[in-house]
Amino acid sequence: MIKVNQRSNESPTQLLFRFTRRVKRSGVLKEVGKRRFTTRGITKRQRRESAIYRAEKAAEVAKAKKLGTA
Repeated sequence: MIKVNQRSNESPTQLLFRFTRRVKRSGVLKEVGKRRFTTRGITKRQRRESAIYRAEKAAEVAKAKKLGTA
């Protein structure tokens, strides 16, 4: 956690600027951006079901082409 103590004769604006600069330099924002858009990997079961679905759809399309309805 990043902490910034107010110096004597320092305005709140200067304190905020110093805090912002320290946050940017620490890399916290980059880490948050990476974590925000991270997705889980696809499980083996989901891959299998997806492959079965694609195969069934391909068979339907092939059959429709053969019958001339596609």
